[in-house]
Amino acid sequence: MGEILDPHTRHLKWLARELDQARIHDPFAYLGAHKVNGKLEIRTYQPGARKVEAIDDQGEVLATLDAVGDYGDLFVGRLDKGHGYLLRIDWGDAVQETEDPYGFGPILSDVDLHLFAEGKHYKMNRALGAHVTTVDGVTGVRFAVWAPNAERVSVVGEFNNWDGRRHPMRSRHSSGVWEIFIPRIGPGTYYKYEILGKHGVLPLKADPVAWRAETPPGDSSIVVDPRPFEWHDEQWMAKRREHHSHHAPISIYEIHAMSWRRAANAWNRALSWEELGDQLIPYIQELGFTHIELLPITAHPFGGSWGYQPIGLFAPQGDYGSPHDFARFIDRCHQANIGVIVDWVPAHFPTDAHGLMRFDGTPLYEHADEREGFHQDWNTLIYNMGRNEVHGFLLASALHWLEEYHIDGLRVDAVASMLYRDYSRREGEWIPNRYGGRENLESIDFLRHLNYVIRDRVPGAMVIAEESTAWPGVTQDVSEGGLGFSYKWNMGWMNDTLEYISQEPIHRSWHHDKVTFGLHYAFTERYVLPLSHDEVVHGKRSLIGRMPGDDWQQFANLRAYYGFMWGHPGKKLLFMGDEIAQRSEWNHDEQLDWAALESPYHRGVQQWVSDLNHFYRSQPALHTSDSDITGFNWIVGDDNRNSVFAFCRNGTSASMPPVLVVSNFTPVPRHDYQVGVPRLGIWREALNSDSEYYGGSNVGNGPEVVSVPEPRHGQSFSVSLSLPPLSTIILVFADRDVDRIAE
Repeated sequence: MGEILDPHTRHLKWLARELDQARIHDPFAYLGAHKVNGKLEIRTYQPGARKVEAIDDQGEVLATLDAVGDYGDLFVGRLDKGHGYLLRIDWGDAVQETEDPYGFGPILSDVDLHLFAEGKHYKMNRALGAHVTTVDGVTGVRFAVWAPNAERVSVVGEFNNWDGRRHPMRSRHSSGVWEIFIPRIGPGTYYKYEILGKHGVLPLKADPVAWRAETPPGDSSIVVDPRPFEWHDEQWMAKRREHHSHHAPISIYEIHAMSWRRAANAWNRALSWEELGDQLIPYIQELGFTHIELLPITAHPFGGSWGYQPIGLFAPQGDYGSPHDFARFIDRCHQANIGVIVDWVPAHFPTDAHGLMRFDGTPLYEHADEREGFHQDWNTLIYNMGRNEVHGFLLASALHWLEEYHIDGLRVDAVASMLYRDYSRREGEWIPNRYGGRENLESIDFLRHLNYVIRDRVPGAMVIAEESTAWPGVTQDVSEGGLGFSYKWNMGWMNDTLEYISQEPIHRSWHHDKVTFGLHYAFTERYVLPLSHDEVVHGKRSLIGRMPGDDWQQFANLRAYYGFMWGHPGKKLLFMGDEIAQRSEWNHDEQLDWAALESPYHRGVQQWVSDLNHFYRSQPALHTSDSDITGFNWIVGDDNRNSVFAFCRNGTSASMPPVLVVSNFTPVPRHDYQVGVPRLGIWREALNSDSEYYGGSNVGNGPEVVSVPEPRHGQSFSVSLSLPPLSTIILVFADRDVDRIAE
């Protein structure tokens, strides 16, 4: 006959078995200190421990805890008096003293949980995740994670030998959040979550709200240093709204930090944030760009995705240094009057097992139905924006970068894929919205909410849409029914003009409308003209490689194209390597071809881009009226026979000198070409892409020309110009000089 046990002993043996099999859903109901028959009973589960004692803060033994159960890993003892205790655990090779994690109360407030459930916890980055904190005078780390359909969630790490039985978390049932405070661990702790789903234990999961992630191929989360970064960018932040005004000059250098330049003393190693700051900042200042735009620096496991398949939406990629290092890089950019934009990806996420996919064993962050939840183009999963918690998670990520790191703008990737339920899908492969339409109403609500909140909480920050369709009102205010973005990439302009400039000059007259068509819609949105990374990969060739003709003509074509772009309405964006006319396609595994600058042609393009930037910033007519049709007028838009274009840019006031831009996209120089102008007087040739300084043939108009009162092209005055072959010349009205005109 078996041993007859009293109910309490049977209960403890059951508890020992459940803990050993890691099946306890509510560990705080069983572990820690509990009143039993008027005494305080201490229960702690320490698999592998030889001995456990309860001690006071002076180290005196209050009770020796007895092992219970078949495996002897549950230790139980009772205190005769007092309620404060620590645990002394003998592991055989070491003795550990610590407070009991199950002796602490709930961490998150009811307000935190309520805001999280509503999708409006704008500081979720400080509520969920892992944070060093002090509770009841004890320093440790509090963990919190959302996994509403889990049976159990445990924190695992080096501190508990990655054993999910050691630190199961408290369930805050109403919200689906799990939490625990673990004493005496701190910054630099590696950890993950072990989650028991309805069908078994899942692969270990990285923390979705971790502030720091292990460098690939490692995939742990890391407890971040809690010390606040000391910023020195007050002057920049005070004027940021001016820098980002629709009337301001904005010229963006898009960069992939991993492959811009490699460390000289280590084979193929990426530059650290400190090294990148040392080298990139003076380079940007010399070239005259106002901003850099970083391809996604959110933590991602696969470098070949260039960051566009992120897993850690709150953690900067670990290859370049710590979060403090990243903050210092931003701070240094701001002190050098350089803004920083980062690419941000709320449209989809990868299927890596340690990431968000089926995070608690169910489709949590993603849609359950593949017709909504699987992105066929990229083999990724699509966020379920209809869940408040997912909506709030993404919103909090955006605010995290803008508020914690002083990022100046987010360029939101793949917006078009978010707006349409049938994006890249055939008939029958998508689910209509509740009205039967193709618009993704939940994503539209998210984007509007995102832009509204950012404008309210982060004044002066930009949000830029990569949106490739004709969706109306992308940059219209949310209050007026728009999506509320600051700017939109002008993909139509980019595609049309690249197709035009890639044609042999003899054929360009048949494609004249590719250049002029963009002006039909140029003022319907606030645009950025993007020559981005996407245009120099996957067999598209480099920009210089797309140019027709011999070596000289290729460089002349590219310089002429850049001159046209910098004169055209819209903010500017150029991908790294294009400023030196790199001949090879961009390769994310290699640095740019800096050796190309040994050639005068390549140096000429680099200098041309620098001069265009500095001139663009100095001339109000080129940027103050970017979004206003009064800031532009065609002078010559119909000379398809000669492939000549001329237009005038005007500022917001008569005191701003107008700028005349003339492009000749044939290899034939044209002398005595008459062009109408709006003012009588001296027009100075400020820039000429054909100058020998840039590698051209040096045809031009001397320092200046003088307009005469002969009407042409709808203007009251005109000038006679020499148009160099394959060139863009830019003239600025200098002054009215009556004596010289009379001569």
